[in-house]
Amino acid sequence: MANPQFALPGKTILITGATGGIGAACARALVKAGANVTLVDLNPAHLEALSNELGPDQSLAIAGDVTDRASMDDAVARTLTRFGALDVTFANAGIAATTPTTIRATKEEEFERIIEVDLLGVWRTVRASLPAISESNGHVLVTASIYAYFNGMLNAPYAMSKAGVEMFGRALRSELAGTGATAGVLYPGWVATPIIEASFGNPVTEEIIRLAYPKGLRQPVAPARIAQAVVKGLESRSPRITCPRRWVPISAARGALNVLTDAAIDRNARIHGLVRELDK
Repeated sequence: MANPQFALPGKTILITGATGGIGAACARALVKAGANVTLVDLNPAHLEALSNELGPDQSLAIAGDVTDRASMDDAVARTLTRFGALDVTFANAGIAATTPTTIRATKEEEFERIIEVDLLGVWRTVRASLPAISESNGHVLVTASIYAYFNGMLNAPYAMSKAGVEMFGRALRSELAGTGATAGVLYPGWVATPIIEASFGNPVTEEIIRLAYPKGLRQPVAPARIAQAVVKGLESRSPRITCPRRWVPISAARGALNVLTDAAIDRNARIHGLVRELDK
């Protein structure tokens, strides 16, 4: 049986990474759609500012760390106390390397911190939320990326995390099938937020992007555009939300394209030279 559509007014949605570009834009769009939001992030001042903007009746700000299971248990418990139910968990918190670099040259602590936040943080958020989501026949949305299937060179910990998040979300949806609860995966392309500044503000990686990606795929989109797609995707309990839509055929053809694009990079001497500049 198909899952009924979500009517967002009155629903309660917990968002991690809530004060970042995608998180904040989604919180604004979801409150505008009539939902209540629990905002979870690390910075209390940023949380308070966003909560004040959204209004105290529809928002709850919680300083929490997705790498700490007890912190996520607390966020879920406080959400249930405040709003009476948890209908959607949006596991969105994520970080990337401060400077693009190779696997050999990366700092071990930074590599492992990215995995801890971007992959295990999703696991801990969802694990803490599942009993409440099951009770409400709700929905789980996890943020992956186009890097779940596109070559992640010079961004390996982020890319491998997002590939793991994609599989986590797919597995979760299948395990929830028939229960009334559902899950989906968000695949943003490049979004105009601080997380991409390390790549788009670096002349070496900017040239690699120009050489490796067609022009039509290189333009970042505004966080508000991702938020519109998230609202629409939640309303339909979509298994996949890809934004911008130009990445849909890339994902659909990933099996063949991955072989071809990897081979093209293997043969491109200019890219090899640029990578060596960062392999230090």
